[in-house]
Amino acid sequence: MVLTGSRSKQAILLVLLLLVLVSNFLAYRLPAIPIPADSRGVVIGSLLDFTIVAPLLILALTRKKGFTIKRFLTFMVMGLIAARFIIPTEHFAPFKVLPYVAIGFEGLIILAEIGLLFLLAKHLPAIIKDLKQSNSSSLFAFPRLVKERVSAHPLISIIAAEVLMFYYAVASWKRQPPVGQNLFTLHRKTSMLALNIMLIHAIVIETIGIHWWLHEKSFILSVVLLVLNVYSVIYFIADIQAIRLNPLKMNEDHLQLSLGLSKRMEIPYEAIKKVDWGTDAEAYPLKEKNLIEFIARDFEDVKPQCIIHFNRPLKATLFLGAEKEFNTAAIRVDDLERFKQTLSKKL
Repeated sequence: MVLTGSRSKQAILLVLLLLVLVSNFLAYRLPAIPIPADSRGVVIGSLLDFTIVAPLLILALTRKKGFTIKRFLTFMVMGLIAARFIIPTEHFAPFKVLPYVAIGFEGLIILAEIGLLFLLAKHLPAIIKDLKQSNSSSLFAFPRLVKERVSAHPLISIIAAEVLMFYYAVASWKRQPPVGQNLFTLHRKTSMLALNIMLIHAIVIETIGIHWWLHEKSFILSVVLLVLNVYSVIYFIADIQAIRLNPLKMNEDHLQLSLGLSKRMEIPYEAIKKVDWGTDAEAYPLKEKNLIEFIARDFEDVKPQCIIHFNRPLKATLFLGAEKEFNTAAIRVDDLERFKQTLSKKL
């Protein structure tokens, strides 16, 4: 029922967006709709549709990606450019400078983002130095240091995630998986690492087999496929290392858990409302909204051993540094009894 209602809202928003675009297109082309000699009022109305109404409808359609001022401004610029092509030249003439101003403004935003990248490069040696002096996991500490020293801008978060990926793929092989009474692995009793290795083999075989055939058909497409396959191999190698080197950790005041590069989270003990174990945890619906899984993949379906309910929404970091709030976490560890006893003591 909820899914149907959501789709209905999406359909209504899409119809409204099409009506805005089509009505503005036809307004200047249907003989039945008279345009006054001084058409500036009509054009201003169209510009408001393209720069305010349409961007808001698009943001509503893509609300899962979040509302940001930058996204709104980007859609405004796109709306002005679209208006330049839809509104006839004779009517748009008094406003012809607006698209260029909008493009220039967007260019300033891009320059500011490039400046952030230079700022990251400037602070990177100091961040790496702090990491070496810290006992914290790079998976958690590096993004936090980047936010503190540089910016929490989404572009910087993406770059930080990529740096982490290349670090784990290339520079982490001398490190050994940590061990301790407060550390708990999630993958050793599963086939998760084997599945990742199988995926790497499949990608390599596909690259060798298809790339040369595709190279003769379309050089550009073959290069694009090659780059994507190489990136995928690097990602899966890094993911294997991130899983091995970052077991679940119980610190003094919070629980630190991750599952490779795809998800990580810190749960303060004071934010834990209740914990379900055993059959209660196994029966909990994993498809429930606002639930995050820390369950290693296996050849067969596996159930959670522990469901942690929060007393407030907590943020988790997902693929490419994206953040999302969750109310519940489903967990499966290799040593359940020791994990249960240790968590009970912490609580």
